[in-house]
Amino acid sequence: MRLQRTKSLRRLLQSSLIAAVLASGSALAADDPSIKGDLRSNVNSAMNEMIQQRTINGTFKFYDQLKDKVYDLKLVELHDGIVKKGDYYVSCADFVDTQGNKVDMDFFVQASNGKLIATQAIMHKVDGKKRKYHLEN
Repeated sequence: MRLQRTKSLRRLLQSSLIAAVLASGSALAADDPSIKGDLRSNVNSAMNEMIQQRTINGTFKFYDQLKDKVYDLKLVELHDGIVKKGDYYVSCADFVDTQGNKVDMDFFVQASNGKLIATQAIMHKVDGKKRKYHLEN
């Protein structure tokens, strides 16, 4: 019972932090020039690691809560731009779904025990159309 409460509290805190980042509103197309060198490559490595961990039979598995659907996505490329929002670094990657639609995913990357870890992926755009919960609100 106590473990269940701890997990619920952790999810609530993570959701609250993500909601705060979503509400902060700066455009993700921007790039913070102070994020460079090893930090920049480590953010990209954390994103790649998350993508690889969730890739099965060549497709990145992503559950879309808005559509109650699991997407099978193929990675096209990581974006160059990285910004910092609170405790998170945020960057994007382009994917293509099984119907050929271009899907832009945002990734949240955070430091933990001296290592950067991608903790969350959010579907930002589909075929250039911004979604309800994109980071540029």
